Amino acid sequence: MSTTQSERLRELLEPLVSSKDLDLEEIEVASVGRKRVLRVVVDSDDGVDLDQIAEISRELSEKLDESDAMGDGEYTLEVGSPGAERPLTEHRHYLRAVGRLVKFQLTEGGDDLIARILEVDDEGVDLEVPGVKGRKPTARRLAFDAIAKARVEVEFSRKDKKEEEA
Repeated sequence: MSTTQSERLRELLEPLVSSKDLDLEEIEVASVGRKRVLRVVVDSDDGVDLDQIAEISRELSEKLDESDAMGDGEYTLEVGSPGAERPLTEHRHYLRAVGRLVKFQLTEGGDDLIARILEVDDEGVDLEVPGVKGRKPTARRLAFDAIAKARVEVEFSRKDKKEEEA
């Protein structure tokens, strides 16, 4: 049986989120002064848009109102997406980041590596490491157990895939 409020909330909300073909990425209950805030982060393989966020927010609010999962006190519900610089913590996160530039913190030595994810399989990722000082990019393979942390890097000048194909 669930012992924490976050676990109870996840059990309550995850079926509704999944029914919308979304993943429930994160639930956080925080106290902000005297108020409580319930933050829910959702995502999908295709990302989420504002209309989807609005719809799931309404439905989650109704579900929460029907239950006592948040207790009697007032709270604010915030529903959003993971954001541009999301940490990669699940296999599906790596799959969604194919083609993106990622900063990896390696388990050995704690060194950082910035590379573009080319492919993902069950054991790890195939990368393209950008060349330095005019050199060509190089290929590299990283096993998941060699990755301590990974976070998508924001690229302001990268062309969209559709532009590259045109």
